[in-house]
Amino acid sequence: MKRKITLKQIAKELDVSISTVSKSLRNSLEIGEETRLKVQAFAKFYNYKPNNIALSLKNRKTKTIGIIIPEIVHHFFSTVINGIEHVANENGYSVIICLSDDSFDKEVLNMEMLANGSIDGFIMSLSKETQFRGDFHHITEVINQGMPVVMFDRVTNDILCDKVIIDDQYAAYEAVQSLIDKGRKKIALVTTVDYVSVGKLRTDGYIKALLDNDIPFNENLIIKIEDVDTCEITIGKLLEDKAIDAVFAVNELFAVTIIKTANKIGLNVPRDLAVIAFTDGIISKYSTPTITTVSQNGIKMGNKAAKMLIERLESAEDEEDENYKTDVIETHLIERESTS
Repeated sequence: MKRKITLKQIAKELDVSISTVSKSLRNSLEIGEETRLKVQAFAKFYNYKPNNIALSLKNRKTKTIGIIIPEIVHHFFSTVINGIEHVANENGYSVIICLSDDSFDKEVLNMEMLANGSIDGFIMSLSKETQFRGDFHHITEVINQGMPVVMFDRVTNDILCDKVIIDDQYAAYEAVQSLIDKGRKKIALVTTVDYVSVGKLRTDGYIKALLDNDIPFNENLIIKIEDVDTCEITIGKLLEDKAIDAVFAVNELFAVTIIKTANKIGLNVPRDLAVIAFTDGIISKYSTPTITTVSQNGIKMGNKAAKMLIERLESAEDEEDENYKTDVIETHLIERESTS
């Protein structure tokens, strides 16, 4: 008897990516004919059966929601999970949480594992690598097979589904405007690479606030961090080489690193350098000085995402509604010592 084989094992055996295997099995023309035929022959030989979404299970409800997030050691994602769990438990649902670790392959494997009848629907925030690749075939397949998906925070316009977001551009605009209102004129931005959707939107808000206040936009004052392990070195160069008086950071980690680096080179926060960050977590409240933040309200975002998914799951089957909604959660600025 031939051994049972998985998508991951096929990819390993043939030395190709999981995405290549998945697309080859769907006969996608994106993959060369030779590779497609090789993958298909290998899968047939081992009698591979895709286990993602057995639609015969469509009417068998598990009362379980699958959550896929990029990372767990992050205050924002932790609060979103709390919000989801609260609404889910109130409605008799359990949750299963998987981490993509910002990996495309791991995100695909998580979806395949959960979509074999273990759950009724997904709530997810895209991994960095998925956004970089722009490959959402695994999500499209799930939706096409009748399993609802709700995206939050890191989303894509390429997928039609319900979404819960904040207005990242507007929130960033308001944060930078508050720095300008305090007399800061040379404001730097420490952000992520552009393919992360929230980073791109926050950069747009930063630029718009500067231009609306007739402050020249200087590309050299935008630092894009790809590797967090080296961010302290990059931030150090920014603070030493540029005569800046404020920094807007797109997350707490960057903000606390900015403050730490400023102290090392003799800059006082906030007298010499004002700092604002996204995400109002534990770090911001207990940092020295405490950090002014844009609050994203992860609990509310999680509540809303769970409600949207459960409404989809519990609507009558003959009332399939493809009028997908995008709900925007309000943000607000929490003033603390780093800007006062």
